[in-house]
Amino acid sequence: MEIKQLSFAADSPPLSVLASAKVAAVVLPTPTIVTDSSSPPTIIFSDGTKLQGTYVLLRYIGRVASLPNFYGEDAFQSSQIDEWLDYSSILSSGSEFENACTYIDSYLEKRTFLVGYCLSIADIAIWSGLAATGLRWESLRKSKKYLNLVRWFNSISIEYSDGLNEVTTTYIGKRGLGKPVTVKSKELQVVNGDISEKGKVGSKTPEVDLPDAEIGKVCLRFAPEPSGFLHIGHAKAALLNQYFAQRYRGELIVRFDDTNPAKESSEFVENLLKDIETLGIKFKKVTHTSDYFDMLMEKAEELIKQGKAYVDDTPREQMQKERMDGIESKCRNNSVEESLKLWNEMIKGSERGLQCCLRGKLDMQDPNKSLRDPVYYRCNPVPHHRIGSKYNIYPTYDFACPYVDAIEGISHALRSSEYHDRNAQYHRIQEDLGVRKVHIYEFSRLNMVYTLLSKRNLRWFVENGKVDGWDDPRFPTVQGIVRRGLKVEALVQFILEQGASKNLNLMEWDKLWTINKKIIDPVCPRHTAVIEERRVLLTLTNGPENPFVRVIPRHKKHEGAGEKTTTYTKRIWIDYDDANSISENEEVTLMDWGNAIVKEIVKDESGNVTQLIGVLHLEGSVKTTKLKLTWLPETTELVNILLMEFDYLITKKKLEEGENFLDVLNPCTKKETAALGDSNIRNLKRGEILQLERKGYFRCDVPFIRPSKPVVLFAIPDGRQATSSK
Repeated sequence: MEIKQLSFAADSPPLSVLASAKVAAVVLPTPTIVTDSSSPPTIIFSDGTKLQGTYVLLRYIGRVASLPNFYGEDAFQSSQIDEWLDYSSILSSGSEFENACTYIDSYLEKRTFLVGYCLSIADIAIWSGLAATGLRWESLRKSKKYLNLVRWFNSISIEYSDGLNEVTTTYIGKRGLGKPVTVKSKELQVVNGDISEKGKVGSKTPEVDLPDAEIGKVCLRFAPEPSGFLHIGHAKAALLNQYFAQRYRGELIVRFDDTNPAKESSEFVENLLKDIETLGIKFKKVTHTSDYFDMLMEKAEELIKQGKAYVDDTPREQMQKERMDGIESKCRNNSVEESLKLWNEMIKGSERGLQCCLRGKLDMQDPNKSLRDPVYYRCNPVPHHRIGSKYNIYPTYDFACPYVDAIEGISHALRSSEYHDRNAQYHRIQEDLGVRKVHIYEFSRLNMVYTLLSKRNLRWFVENGKVDGWDDPRFPTVQGIVRRGLKVEALVQFILEQGASKNLNLMEWDKLWTINKKIIDPVCPRHTAVIEERRVLLTLTNGPENPFVRVIPRHKKHEGAGEKTTTYTKRIWIDYDDANSISENEEVTLMDWGNAIVKEIVKDESGNVTQLIGVLHLEGSVKTTKLKLTWLPETTELVNILLMEFDYLITKKKLEEGENFLDVLNPCTKKETAALGDSNIRNLKRGEILQLERKGYFRCDVPFIRPSKPVVLFAIPDGRQATSSK
């Protein structure tokens, strides 16, 4: 039914309804303004039926919108959204407004959206409630009191700036409730799963469509091979599959392409599922290509009997050369009976069978070399991690994938553009097997500078002890980069920013770490460390004779980070580099204490600073000092810590085709620095992210166990720090 009329009272426009319609591209007619202030917002349809009430209209828009999950992914999320719609009314209550802001700010501490992983009408309802208060909300935004709430509000404001600015300009301005929101131009936005720099002209990734896709009839699959952990390139494929499944209200299947038992294991399956869960991928079911081995063998035998496949015993290197040169195999024209005989030898795993493979009989003269009689089956009597030694032959990915896609009901197969030449082979195999055609949609492979994404290459580092495992922080695996300190939210935003473009690109890690910094900086606690080597003691002659303790915030602008204790003593430790930069009689600021004047600098024979003597000057102004120093008290409560910095595994930004990565290995990829940390560091948990003031961001990898064992902190890049490879 078509919406024929929208009406509402002049003094109470339904901002959330108007904003949701703009964001979701739901066309509403020019509203009719009524003078009766008690008249509820009303939509009248072409058949004369009507809907009334702000939240009724809002739910209607949520249901008809093309945005994925705008009214929730399932009944549970829809119910959560309903709760937020009810709660949004509290924002119009003057006495409860700031309490509501405090609650929502706390709720959003680790969330990008109010419900689930994408924008919903709940977000629009709360956003509209805040915007409607005009100057009251604007003043709170500037106070930096609600960092999470402001982050979330700004994100939505910029992501959907065109539509939202039109609504606020038209209705909030007219009501005298404040000016439309002005937002900064360099924040990140996510629009329908695409992310870009907000405010940057032309930065929004255009939405793309799957060919012949119908709402509710799309079925996709994410099909990793269980021969390693999920890396950032796989993550792009997984997230794009989920994006399209949600957009078309379809289904996503996770299928393990377990056709190569020599490289696969149950450990990899378990870790891939862990990585998929980490990324927030929601799927209907998990399947395995090995579930279909019997059917694939039957189909292969049918192709032999139909003359569409043959068994070949040509040595592998010779076969590769003949394919390149378009030379037919001597076995190509063997009789069906001869091929079936050799096929049975392959099934038995005999010595003769080991010399053979099954090839499709396609076209040895085709310019597209993938159609030159590709291999369908190999004899490989290796136990399979799921089904043991039942089979001695295994299908190739090229043969199994088109068939399993078709019988599992996959409507669209997403493949990176590196497989472009194999698309014709994919459809030819489906044609020969007599199964329905599956649409292919290509996207560009994600390539990162100074990074190897080939599992074969990554496996070399693991097997040769160059890294500590698949979750090593130098690895581009999901577990590796999360262990280094990357928030999953940043990874998802970064990957979705690439969209489903087919353009090849080489991405900088700096961009990913910059997104990460925007997420962690407003909330991570602050701590203090002093590098152990050559640290210098500063004696404050008028300092406290008896140490005293103060409780101060772990983050001055984020109460949720909690509190920490700081001990103030007459003798304090500072970094050597800081001590070496101080002049005699210079006034400096001791962070979280006040100013001090350095009266005397003691040096050894080589001119190295060994001791400083000074006086507290707490009445001094921090604005007049050049040096703001971090420091630690001279106490036995300090914690031994080990700061770990990492570099790229290779020294070349991009390997050329045919270039061996072993020729560009980085000889030094890890740096360890011993330091002392404040006593509060003993309370850190594994995985907790913190900032060591004036040193950078870190993730706790090994927490405090005992005084003799250091706490291990991994340095987190912030997008600005140069590495030795650079």
